[in-house]
Amino acid sequence: MKNKMICLSAAFAFLAFASCKNDVKTAGSDSAQTEEYKGKEIGSEYDAEIDKLVAQMTLEEKIGMLHGNSMFTSGGVKRLGIPELKMADGPLGVREEISRDNWAPAGLKDDFATYYPAGGGLAATWNAEMAYTFGNSVGQELRARDKDMLLSPAINIVRTPLGGRTYEYMSEDPFLNKKIAVPLIVGLQDNDVMACVKHFAANNQETNRDFVDVQIDERTLREIYLPAFEASIKEAHAYSVMGAYNKFRGEYLCENDYMLNKILRDEWGFKGVVVSDWAAVHSTVKSLKNGLDIEMGTPKPFNEFFLADKLIAAAKNKEITEAEIDVHVKRILRTLFQVKAMGGKERVKGSIATEAHYQDAYKIAAEAIVLLKNDNNALPLKLDGVKSIAVIGNNATKKNALGGFGAGVKTKREVTPLDGLKNRLPSSIKINYAEGYLERYDEKNKGNLGNITSNGPVTIDQLDPAKLQEAIETAKKSDVAIIFAGSNRDYETEASDRRNLKLPFGQEELIQKVLAVNPKTIVVMVAGAPFDIDAVSKKTSALVWTWFNGSEGGNALADVILGKVNPSGKLPWTMPKNIMDSPAHATNSFPGGKTVNYAEGILVGYRWFDTKNIAPLYPFGFGLSYTTFAFDNAKTDKTSYAQNETITVSVDVKNTGKVDGKEVVQLYSSKSDSKVTRAAQELKGFQKTLVKSGSSNTVTIKVPVKELAYYDVAAKKWTVEPGKYTLKLGNSSRDIKKEVVVTIK
Repeated sequence: MKNKMICLSAAFAFLAFASCKNDVKTAGSDSAQTEEYKGKEIGSEYDAEIDKLVAQMTLEEKIGMLHGNSMFTSGGVKRLGIPELKMADGPLGVREEISRDNWAPAGLKDDFATYYPAGGGLAATWNAEMAYTFGNSVGQELRARDKDMLLSPAINIVRTPLGGRTYEYMSEDPFLNKKIAVPLIVGLQDNDVMACVKHFAANNQETNRDFVDVQIDERTLREIYLPAFEASIKEAHAYSVMGAYNKFRGEYLCENDYMLNKILRDEWGFKGVVVSDWAAVHSTVKSLKNGLDIEMGTPKPFNEFFLADKLIAAAKNKEITEAEIDVHVKRILRTLFQVKAMGGKERVKGSIATEAHYQDAYKIAAEAIVLLKNDNNALPLKLDGVKSIAVIGNNATKKNALGGFGAGVKTKREVTPLDGLKNRLPSSIKINYAEGYLERYDEKNKGNLGNITSNGPVTIDQLDPAKLQEAIETAKKSDVAIIFAGSNRDYETEASDRRNLKLPFGQEELIQKVLAVNPKTIVVMVAGAPFDIDAVSKKTSALVWTWFNGSEGGNALADVILGKVNPSGKLPWTMPKNIMDSPAHATNSFPGGKTVNYAEGILVGYRWFDTKNIAPLYPFGFGLSYTTFAFDNAKTDKTSYAQNETITVSVDVKNTGKVDGKEVVQLYSSKSDSKVTRAAQELKGFQKTLVKSGSSNTVTIKVPVKELAYYDVAAKKWTVEPGKYTLKLGNSSRDIKKEVVVTIK
């Protein structure tokens, strides 16, 4: 059982979400990137009341609050009116209710929830407003289930395309990461619940995640792996943080003084609670002294946790003072008051699995879908004269709300791609479905998920001859064919990384054979992480990328295929041609053994590809539209700036095509004569804008000069180098349309 626990960890952080009812101004489609999402800080107005409560508590009652007393609660003190702290997993929406003392579902009839698009999909919207919508919606669902804390969002950097949780994490880029994470957290917490931001930090692989010792140089740590966490604390004011499984520089992250005390609390001013990942604690006194507040975990008896009976004994033996224990108890009480679980204030009631929430999931899904290729305007599908459509592939009917190792959602609605087409196509068009490939695994070699290995699931990649023949015949007799290929949440899963980038289950052969008999074939990839789709991309005229995309995913996808929605998603990571082109693999520094050294340093993702001049298959930020856009008249409000100023960049975006569409203006900065090693370019701003056909919008992006800083290790501070910077405006990292040069004094 223990192994299973480790994996089912509350490690599911993605869905921490955003609704900023009070202090956030909505970022409209043409608005400048000026509206910042600001969360509410944990106040001190309850401190006197908290002191009074703590003074009445016994040592045993205090310690009861510092560890799990069920699978997803930590202890309260009934006689003093202190409730349990109630948590729920949530990368895809609020997880079903679990039994109190084991991982079996509680078997309730009222714990259905909305299934929301996974983290990669949310990031692919490149839209802070969608993150805001997400947060607000999930926050309401969490409250409807009477929870205090969502174990989400998961904001670890996508370091390798093979990562088992790439689908759940957001991006390879720290700037995009923080700009999606912050509104999501603010929105969630506006509903009187806590976001638990995870996994802090440097937790970028599932392989050996229980013990691998991660070595990162200080500049890389600060510039790549910490910015989204820092923004979550300083801007969104996240109320809780989850410590990761692995070690960092020799010390486990749930007892890591440098990360939990020196950086998180002393530098960033974090006032909330640090919760362990499930069964990630390795000591008693050391964990508490080094910054952990609550130990959660697996169903060995709860009194056997490190912060349970062992802590009572340590306190009685004077290994730790009661005053030190009080510090942690007070932090927990402060957050309980903050979310109105205590204190008698009226709390958000919430609502769950409502039509409005399904529509929130639809809106996010529709903006997440990425059009990768569209030769000769093969899409949107023109239905004139079309009497039949072949729908081919197991992924046309595969459901992803549950599945895999990790927290899924029990939902009453999951519209599959086939359902979506049935819902949207006129009844006069016949849909001919063929499964095409079978989702099969080699059970003998599958690798025990609990004993985390680098060998993810082993797939059986031979096609079933009868299924293949059926698919070929179906494609032959239909006017158009759509193949649904890619991955699923059993193959991409927490607790194991993938072995390679190959499409599983023999899909590549299936796609080639269908294309050979019906050239009017569209390929749709359903996946959360990059795959080797180079050969497929060359052969097909139309290629669409969608995600584990929520309750309404199939309807959103059908609307894109049929042109009711003009796709506007952009890749939140780089799609390599070859795994060895990716930095962690090119430097032979994944997955490591007992230790992993991040040898690529600051050159993660597109930074590596652009700096080393390696062509990706599809670049970071890439995504096509059914219309075309031109950028013109790029300028800044001044030519030179002081260190404390903000650069205002504007550019006119003209829709030069025939349909309305949304474009993402991406701003990258570059300094060619820098005294320090830098990436060729770095994302420093973006704005999504809706432009009507034939019209143009002026998009304004604000770049604080401090965003141009690098981390100076010797001085232990962020430093903006004076001199000339080139600001590049484009619609992907490899498609720069305009450049403006500014001087920083």
